[in-house]
Amino acid sequence: MSPRRNRPRRDDDTRLDAERARHGVASVQQWRDGDWQVRAISGGGSTKTYRCPGCDQEIRPGVAHLVAWPADDRGDLTDRRHWHTGCWRARDRRTPGIQRGRSAPRYG
Repeated sequence: MSPRRNRPRRDDDTRLDAERARHGVASVQQWRDGDWQVRAISGGGSTKTYRCPGCDQEIRPGVAHLVAWPADDRGDLTDRRHWHTGCWRARDRRTPGIQRGRSAPRYG
């Protein structure tokens, strides 16, 4: 006879839900320039520095933000852009205030 299990069994569904909670669930949003897949990234899921195309400022690691890419098959993974949440909501009304030169570093 085998000993009794004291811990609950971890299923793959639990791991999938944890990944979904960490990376967010993508939704489709409609804008004037087309449909976009948008995924919210939590502060804990953010580990790199990105540059927001809305305000041209850095999104530091640990800051919650959004990732957007074209919903239809116009692009690929290189078309993903990381946005501050407020910049994404206001993107029809604003453009970057600072224009970087060609020699300035670009962040993904």
